[in-house]
Amino acid sequence: MGAKKAAKKYIKKKYNDLGLGEKDTSGGYRTLNKDGSFNVRKTNVPFLERINFFHSLVSMPWPRFLGLILLGYFVINIVFASIYMFIGVEHLTGIKEGTSFEQFMEAFFFSAQTITTLGYGRVAPMGLLANIVAATESMLGLLAFALATGMLYGRFSKPSATLKYSTHAVIAPYQDINGFMFRVVNVQDNQLVEVEVAVSLSVRREASELRDFFRLELERSKVVFLPSVWTIVHPISDTSPLYKQTIDGMIAKDAEFIITIKAFDESFSQTVYSRTSYKASEIKWGEKFVYLVTQERDRISVDLGRLDETYKATLNT
Repeated sequence: MGAKKAAKKYIKKKYNDLGLGEKDTSGGYRTLNKDGSFNVRKTNVPFLERINFFHSLVSMPWPRFLGLILLGYFVINIVFASIYMFIGVEHLTGIKEGTSFEQFMEAFFFSAQTITTLGYGRVAPMGLLANIVAATESMLGLLAFALATGMLYGRFSKPSATLKYSTHAVIAPYQDINGFMFRVVNVQDNQLVEVEVAVSLSVRREASELRDFFRLELERSKVVFLPSVWTIVHPISDTSPLYKQTIDGMIAKDAEFIITIKAFDESFSQTVYSRTSYKASEIKWGEKFVYLVTQERDRISVDLGRLDETYKATLNT
């Protein structure tokens, strides 16, 4: 009997620990942010080992990416305009007479024409030194724009599951028992097939700094298509780690439900992943999701504006 218990404990640790570690030293934390990113900060990592330009450029938000490209474009042109001013604008033909600022702006726009290999022809380098600078800038421009084009393609071609989750999960009546439920929907028109979901529960042990991880059994862990809303249900039977739990007890245990979804995206012909989590404080007890699907003439309509809408429901005892 003792050997069986030990084997069971070993299996739980081997398969249900999500690589997040069992020791809880923070007194309560969120492992997985709502957007699917890990709430982990790594310290004392050498600077050169932290650098990952490709990941940063393809993962950062679009406004930040475009702002960085624009900032880099202006900085490079300012640097080369300063070099042209340093070697003397007399080495650039076609520069109009004027103040130092006006000549700097002439050099700036000549730099912009050179780095993009546009070259209107009114201003041109004259002499060996100016031609070396212009040739260097044009080569740098070719490389920089090739890199920017690659980053743009990488961002557009990066597959991602644009799934939207309900803000809250619920504990609601389910058949003759209760269930832990949340909803997910694909907000875009791309088709996801062979959609699989896994739900794990992380709780802090009583009077301990260690955490336990449980893989929750689901009513349905896989669907072939996801054209509508999917309500994912974990039945709270007498074998569930949620059996006879209360909201206060789950908060005291710093419970976190970790959701991972895998699907095949037909648009990219690649497998995509999505993640999120729910803390115990983000669960509504004794509430049920409203039904979103209606029929309009010859098609089905799904009101995503009511994705988080719930109503009171009496739990089974």
